[in-house]
Amino acid sequence: MKWPLLPVIALLAPQHVTAQMMLRFACSQLVVERTDPLVEPGENPSSHLHQIVGGNSFNITMTPVEHDLATESTCTSCSFPQDRSNYWTAILFFKRADGKFKRVPQVANSGLHNKGGMDVYYIPSGTVTSFPPGFRMLAGDAMATNPPTSAQGNICFRCWNAPNENTFVGGAPCTGQDTVDIPNSRDCYFLRQTIIFPACWDGVNLDSPNHQDHVAYSGVGATGGGPCPASHPVKVPQVMYEIMWDVREFQADQSMWPTDGSNPYILSNNMGGSAAHGDYVFGWEGDILQRAMDNRCNLNMACPAAGLITQSEAEYDACTVPQQAEEAVDGWLDELPGYAGV
Repeated sequence: MKWPLLPVIALLAPQHVTAQMMLRFACSQLVVERTDPLVEPGENPSSHLHQIVGGNSFNITMTPVEHDLATESTCTSCSFPQDRSNYWTAILFFKRADGKFKRVPQVANSGLHNKGGMDVYYIPSGTVTSFPPGFRMLAGDAMATNPPTSAQGNICFRCWNAPNENTFVGGAPCTGQDTVDIPNSRDCYFLRQTIIFPACWDGVNLDSPNHQDHVAYSGVGATGGGPCPASHPVKVPQVMYEIMWDVREFQADQSMWPTDGSNPYILSNNMGGSAAHGDYVFGWEGDILQRAMDNRCNLNMACPAAGLITQSEAEYDACTVPQQAEEAVDGWLDELPGYAGV
């Protein structure tokens, strides 16, 4: 199936990855619910729970191209008000020894404030082209069960054994100190999850049936990617999600842990770390993202050269929407939402 291409913004000046100039900003939770307009459009509820951040026009359908996030959203839960994109991931749960489940809370990462959401990166390498309106993609495989076959360099977890999120632990994301499996350690204060998206696009399709074939990786890790293959020649900004799961509550009371040594941490799709995944739907206003990449805008700071401004924590924290798939997601639950009897 071909997905139509809207006019692509022209390639602009090259970026230098060694300078580490990248956008890195906080996004608070817009909503936590069982919806997935990318993989299960129109389903209410969808199969498993997600945390969603970004523009408040998020809904269960979001028909490609027709649904323009940049114009239909009236606010965004991300710190750049011109970014109305939507970003979402599965939720991490703790399974208590008695079989009950609790959603693991989240904290901001390394000084970036958010209300239970995630940090989002756009990492350039060389000359990059912004995503066109209607672009969407998926990283990871929600059905993967075999960690050795998963791409550790692109989707991983890290045991954060420092007592606060501002004390950095380890090296670059998804390096040797990270694992595909969710760490089964009672010594972690936090579990940091990293999801790195492909940095190469075929230049033709805004999406593909599996939401992955129109993009390609050109390396591993958070580098912005290497040279793109001939099949996917257009270098795009490398999108990366970083989520800090706060497991201090469970570390403090180890009587909750299963006595058989099994891993109490499980994703909301009732699977382990190899099934971690992230969804992305582009929704930046106009050519702001392209200008931000071209002008080497950095971190979560305003960038006048690109027309990029910031909003306060109170403003983006206030951007929320009610659940479309209404159900309890907080406190101790008898079952994972959507998985009765597990």
